[in-house]
Amino acid sequence: MKLRTLGFGSLVGVMMAAPMIAMMYVAQHLVKLSFTPFDLFDWIARLLPGPVVTFGIDRMVDMLLLFGASVSGTAKTAEQGMAVGLFFVGVVVATIIVFWYVEARDQAEWGGLGPLLGVILGIPAGIVTAYIGQSTLHPAINFLWVFALFITWGNLTVKSGRKLLTVPATPAELESAEDGEEVQEERSVQVIDRRKFLIQMGVATATITVAGAGLGRTLAVSERERLENELAAIQSRQMPDMPPMIELPNEADPVKPVLGTRPEYTAVRDHYQIFIRSQPTIIDGDTWELPITGLVDNPVNLTLSDIRNNYKPRNEFVTLSCISNRVGGDLISTTYWTGVSVQDILAEVRPQSNARYMIIKSGDGFYETVDLDLIMSDERIMFAYAWDGRPIPFDHGFPLRIWIPDRFGMKQPKWITEIEIVKDYRAGYWVERDWDEDAIVRATSVIDTVAVDSVVEKDGQKFVPIGGIAYAGVRGISKVEIQVYNRGEWYEAELRKPLSEATWVIWRVDWPFEEGNHDFEVRAVEADGTPQIEEFNSPRPSGATGLHHKSEVIEAKDA
Repeated sequence: MKLRTLGFGSLVGVMMAAPMIAMMYVAQHLVKLSFTPFDLFDWIARLLPGPVVTFGIDRMVDMLLLFGASVSGTAKTAEQGMAVGLFFVGVVVATIIVFWYVEARDQAEWGGLGPLLGVILGIPAGIVTAYIGQSTLHPAINFLWVFALFITWGNLTVKSGRKLLTVPATPAELESAEDGEEVQEERSVQVIDRRKFLIQMGVATATITVAGAGLGRTLAVSERERLENELAAIQSRQMPDMPPMIELPNEADPVKPVLGTRPEYTAVRDHYQIFIRSQPTIIDGDTWELPITGLVDNPVNLTLSDIRNNYKPRNEFVTLSCISNRVGGDLISTTYWTGVSVQDILAEVRPQSNARYMIIKSGDGFYETVDLDLIMSDERIMFAYAWDGRPIPFDHGFPLRIWIPDRFGMKQPKWITEIEIVKDYRAGYWVERDWDEDAIVRATSVIDTVAVDSVVEKDGQKFVPIGGIAYAGVRGISKVEIQVYNRGEWYEAELRKPLSEATWVIWRVDWPFEEGNHDFEVRAVEADGTPQIEEFNSPRPSGATGLHHKSEVIEAKDA
């Protein structure tokens, strides 16, 4: 491949990919068409082996941590950026290949090449979008939209190749020509035409891309506001008497968090988000029904109002953590859940004697299996429909999700759309990808802050407040200790009363002031005396273990 071909192909590829993505972005928010870059990315993620997906996740987290970004706040945005970036690169590479093909053929062979390229790439991309995409429009409409875009790309790419790769007369041709001046003039015109063509194409690309991105962003914000208003309307129609979250039950506890410790109660907008698609699943709460079928004597279809009004509500402060959370990571949050005991719903559907498992399917394609014996042994297992006294947000699982105490989030489906009671076990989505079958939360403790600017003095001695969280599911925490690494002198922390038996514990230590660069580490003990696992293990497959460290320089401050 000639350098000129590579250069023109890359340039045109960029000028084709950017407006394509912008138009897809606008179409997604304007007429609810599916966004193909996300669909292709999600499809690839489902096809790849579990270890490959995990490797990609780990590298993304490494990059976020390298730049000091919050994993819980930016991971999904980074994933979406990867999806768009891969699509962009794919279009550029495809354009370069087309230019190479065009350069190697006579112009007579170019006829029909543009539509053919559209068919070759547009049909598979359209099928993936129609199958994977979450658009509420008919799949055929999404297919035709994507197919038309790629046909247009094929035609414009071949046209650009013809315009840019037509070779002007060489010096030898000029010498042999009868009218050298005329040939030279033609060659100059071709160069000028190329430059003019690239300028025109660049202006068109910039205009479409900038306008599309701006309009798409405006529509996205408007869509977000519409969804929030829709949630408020659903609450007004279906949950008019839903009580707000009660006051925190430990307000009077004398143990206060150290300044810099994460909030004891996570605002819903800050709750970590992990799901298998590039964007959240949107479900219409007014038309949603939950079919419960299989080995039951009384199959039912429950609406959100049925679940809300026909069963006794349960309320619980809950800490939820992700199995891929690293030691000291922020993929862990605490909020106030409202729902109904799964036991109550099972009592209505009456599982048959040979029923063993509940298969839960979600609107995003996720699925998980829950043992009926586990459900019947713990009335706290709930189908939740509200957080913080409001319907669960669309991007956290509306209209329904399950909570299972002592389990990582990978075992707890959201956007629930279907339940089947069965005899035989079926591996869940992440279990099929080689994650732990039980996914029981590991005890963890984290140093959030060494408050060097909040030194306190007691009886003439200075102390540095150190604080953080500890969590072991509903098994509880009985002790937290810190030490300066390898000194062997552990200081026991004060424990703040938790919001509930299902939440993390806030702890604090007032550590005797000592100047220097110190590496602190923390460990916890569960309520039954089981110590936190100190040996380091990566999150895969059963959750991270090991002690968290935090280094801090402590200096005496001038009075």
